[in-house]
Amino acid sequence: MPYTPGDHAPPSPPEPQTADESAAPQETRGCLFALSQPPLMLFLAFIGALLLITATHDLFLL
Repeated sequence: MPYTPGDHAPPSPPEPQTADESAAPQETRGCLFALSQPPLMLFLAFIGALLLITATHDLFLL
């Protein structure tokens, strides 16, 4: 019988019961959520442009 990783996986912990059932569930956001923010993307674009300018300066002018 071939080994599959799910054969010996530990059991998942039970979800805790909350007293207030009317509370909204928490949204889980992935790690790419931060990259979708406009200020961060502008900052990364600015840093990328600086790196591109310095790289072309080193390649063609030095």
